[in-house]
Amino acid sequence: MFEARALSDRIDAVREARAPDVRILDCERDFETLPPALAEDLGLLVDALEPASYPATWLPDDAPTLLARYASSDLTIGMPGDGSVVWTRQTEPPLVVVKPRVEGSPDSFVDFLIAEALVQLDLGVPEHFVGFFEDSYRDLDAAVALDPNGTYQVAAALYDGWVGLQTREVFADWHDDHPELADAWQDAGTRLEDRVSGLPRAVARGDTDVADATELACAAIKHAIELPAPFAALDTDAYGDHGPEYAIRWAEKTFDSLEDE
Repeated sequence: MFEARALSDRIDAVREARAPDVRILDCERDFETLPPALAEDLGLLVDALEPASYPATWLPDDAPTLLARYASSDLTIGMPGDGSVVWTRQTEPPLVVVKPRVEGSPDSFVDFLIAEALVQLDLGVPEHFVGFFEDSYRDLDAAVALDPNGTYQVAAALYDGWVGLQTREVFADWHDDHPELADAWQDAGTRLEDRVSGLPRAVARGDTDVADATELACAAIKHAIELPAPFAALDTDAYGDHGPEYAIRWAEKTFDSLEDE
């Protein structure tokens, strides 16, 4: 199910500099969330398992089942929206797990995704948006007034954007030390530019909904590309400094206005 990944020299260099204790594994099956039995199999590869746990009162009563399970004492590795590479501190040492869905992607881009996970581990950001919003997740739920899955999508996006404000400062310094990774970071941003610039029009026409637009805009933050209003308000030092409180104020001001346009 899991095996140690053969690392390129560029990833080995980032790991040594950023998170030398982290183990990087390939997973033979794709997943959003690992089934409990398979997650526990990781215990054979690490020194200890330490499941994350959060108060149930942080979540709305209608929170998605997977989110409630993540907040419980169950060992939950990977959640919807995590992408092709997952990292966790619920093991000792921490792990980065690469899903088979990366097959067919350019090696440089896969390496960038792994490097991004290592940087996030080094920065010490929460493993999931539950640890970011904490008990204010209920306030976000009220602010966006979406169904439980929609609130989850927006929360994951806003957390991704907040993390991206921090990681992009690291990526921008890689042109000298890790030029191939820097090029992959920049190329991925270039591919997003046209889609992101047209988001307000797409929402106004009904081609995309506000949750999907927020997800795309927040994914673009880590690539340092220009965002249109109202998403540009998330590409600020104020968001980096004030995190959940700022995200909720932004959602309160934004969602009604976008839906009404």
